Amino acid sequence: MFSPDLISEARIGCSVEIASKKRLLETLAELLANDHPRLNTELVFERLLERERLGSTGLGHGVALPHARIKEINEVLGAFVSTSTGVDYDAIDGEPVDLAFALLVPESATEEHLQLLARLAGMFSEPTTRAALREAATAGTVLQLIEASEAR
Repeated sequence: MFSPDLISEARIGCSVEIASKKRLLETLAELLANDHPRLNTELVFERLLERERLGSTGLGHGVALPHARIKEINEVLGAFVSTSTGVDYDAIDGEPVDLAFALLVPESATEEHLQLLARLAGMFSEPTTRAALREAATAGTVLQLIEASEAR
């Protein structure tokens, strides 16, 4: 089960107008930083971008899981954005990304980080979950879908 603190409505954006991978990462960084007292957007964006330079976090099927370790936090934090149109993300299948879940983990996290990424990837591998997330119009609906998917 995901931690109840992993994601909140304040860190969810639905059908956001985004035209580039950079802007998508900036939007996720803003959602994460605006909801945490020790984070700022520039720091989070830089960490996500550093990880992205190692290789695209685009999983395919329109999904990306950008993630980074960050020393300023003690708990795992997530943010989710669906875009109104897909953005070029250099995903493994070449498809544009319109669903992105960003994950920040404490610098010391290792196995937990990998397990959480695997669970998120599993959730996003379900075609019905992806379709429902694309249709979700509110942060509350997205949160319910994520919680329901994890309960399966």
